[in-house]
Amino acid sequence: MIRVENLYKSFDGRPVLTDVSLEIPEGHTMAIIGRSGSGKSVLMKHVIGLLRPDRGRVTVDGVDIGRIPYGELRQVRRQFGVLFQGGALFDSMDSFENVAFPLRTFTSMTDVEIRREVEDCLAMVDLSGVGPKMPADLSGGMRKRVALARAVALRPRYIIYDEPTSGLDPETSNTIDVLIRDLAERLSVTSIVVTHDMHSVLSIADRAAFIFEGRMHWVGTIDEMHASTDETLRAFVKANEYQIGMPHAPDLP
Repeated sequence: MIRVENLYKSFDGRPVLTDVSLEIPEGHTMAIIGRSGSGKSVLMKHVIGLLRPDRGRVTVDGVDIGRIPYGELRQVRRQFGVLFQGGALFDSMDSFENVAFPLRTFTSMTDVEIRREVEDCLAMVDLSGVGPKMPADLSGGMRKRVALARAVALRPRYIIYDEPTSGLDPETSNTIDVLIRDLAERLSVTSIVVTHDMHSVLSIADRAAFIFEGRMHWVGTIDEMHASTDETLRAFVKANEYQIGMPHAPDLP
């Protein structure tokens, strides 16, 4: 269980998050939505302890991660897998070594065990046999999938996806959405998806949290989002529906 309680964060005196509270139930897929610059990524950096609150707190399974020593925080972070927006693969390593990196860094697994685990992770994202390929030889969608294989290598309890379909064509975006759904079920993980892609939200999430101007404006289920009469939320959903030509947008009158 992840809880964000009355979180405040400013940079150079400029408020970015103001009194933000959010509960992410275990086993759910939560979409964090909002305009660019609304504070979505800053919120996620607090959830994995890359930033510390000015006020408020973030707890992961009851542990206040803003108040623990770095050694303990490092252990908490092992419970998280992160798919960064650009994939963030190491260009100097082939796909196999990219996925193996967290296993070599954080475990005492043997080379045989690592090979078995990496091959299993690549198979989970439908990339069996891609291990020897360098990132430069992969398409954008394949790089995202290698990065996703790396994110699940340590079998995390939580996976954070930062704009997972950004820059991808609709067909490849749909492939990533399907993988996110499948991995959530196969690994029984809690998924947090930071996105403005409403098609993805409707495809993969069961709950959504809408940040507006640095505040948590609305939280609810996808069904509740469909039925919402909140004008600010409706305007955001409609704007993104128009931008992507989304065929399955919420039926907002």
